[in-house]
Amino acid sequence: MEAFRMATMAFGNVVAQGVYVAAKLGIADLLEAGPKSVDELARATNTHAASLGRLLRALASLEVFVEEETTGRYALNPLGATLLSGKPGSVRDAVLMAGDPLFNRPCGEMTQSVASGQPAFERVFGTRFFDYLARHPEAAAVFDSGMAMFSETENAPIAAAYDFSTFARVIDVGGGRGGFLAAILRAHPDVRGALYDLPHVVKEATALDAPELRGRTSRLGGDFLQSVPALFDAYVLKRVLHDWDDDTCVAILRRCREGLPAAGRVLAIDAVLRPGNEPDPSKVSDLLMMILCPGRERTEAEFAAVFAAAGLRLTRVVPTPTPLSIVEGAP
Repeated sequence: MEAFRMATMAFGNVVAQGVYVAAKLGIADLLEAGPKSVDELARATNTHAASLGRLLRALASLEVFVEEETTGRYALNPLGATLLSGKPGSVRDAVLMAGDPLFNRPCGEMTQSVASGQPAFERVFGTRFFDYLARHPEAAAVFDSGMAMFSETENAPIAAAYDFSTFARVIDVGGGRGGFLAAILRAHPDVRGALYDLPHVVKEATALDAPELRGRTSRLGGDFLQSVPALFDAYVLKRVLHDWDDDTCVAILRRCREGLPAAGRVLAIDAVLRPGNEPDPSKVSDLLMMILCPGRERTEAEFAAVFAAAGLRLTRVVPTPTPLSIVEGAP
């Protein structure tokens, strides 16, 4: 039994690629109106019918789709429906990101990362992860869409898990398209907020254009690796620190600390790894960070160490209904 379990884990990449191909071909969208035969799906996707049938048969055995016993047609089920485009509860964009060569090629070089301590991404693509995204808009679009999917499901629960109403002005450092800042402002109507990210990123922050947020937001362009605006009551860093090594994290946190009033807080929103042998999906995502960039997921003690080096005291860790926690730091 253990041997079979291990072999199944070893071939998990085959399953992952099968799900990715189904998402890329839009199979779920084609089945939304009703069951279809393999030939119909092959014509619609311009694929080899026999090969597509083998893919669908395998995925149906994993309960991704359903093969009808009498007709042989394939139908949508609740699990497969998560691959629908643009629907609530869909994870299609995340699946497309996970299966993209941007991620799966470095995964094949994990041995190099373990041996050298360096991101395998740089060996595969010849440059650092975020530099590659800056030079390859198509890859950046896949990454941005995938990360936006995670944000859409987690922003509101995280914003509701912490009392931001104690702050007059909040700045979301590296806040991307502004979705999390918008969630904070919706949950706390008296708070004003600023979005700080690269100039071309904040221009696309359409989440802040909602009528109910009018007059409460500002967009600030800049690079948090170089500077951070001063005089905000709370500095929010959501899914930022896990991208960087400890020294870079200390530098980012120190810039936030310099602009912080005595009663202010720095809030790092990231996974906080569970101790020991406790099951934790973030321990697997930590391997992804290892191969992609110099970053890592951290334990509470590791957060406390980088906070202390930046002149901050870790005051508490606030759990949320998502895989992320809010790590609070005070001067």
